[in-house]
Amino acid sequence: QVQLVESGGGLVQAGGSLRLSCAASGRTFSSGTMGWFRQAPGKEREFLALIRPSGTSTYYADSVKGRFTIYRDSNKNTVYLQMNSLKPEDTAVYYCAADCRGDLQYCSGSGSYPYWGQGTQVTVSS
Repeated sequence: QVQLVESGGGLVQAGGSLRLSCAASGRTFSSGTMGWFRQAPGKEREFLALIRPSGTSTYYADSVKGRFTIYRDSNKNTVYLQMNSLKPEDTAVYYCAADCRGDLQYCSGSGSYPYWGQGTQVTVSS
């Protein structure tokens, strides 16, 4: 069992930055892919980024490529999402997910992760 706790959300002006953290506890999650997703009101959960267990391989959705960066600190069992140049359309609840076992396409799907955090709200004002 893996427990995930997100933090770092908040209110920011357009053009600003936030860094989200996802702290994992329980059994080791080092063997599975970690991902970040978001969900805005009335919309489906959207894939944002993933990182492989090695930490050297990442993949991003087109909507955030060049603005968001995912990275992990295995010593702290924590995955981060650095978000820059935020836009009002980035407003959503952000979730981290753990332990996907599959290729990039498979791990871009929310149904591919067995463990989820509770979410953290990000609001970007115009």
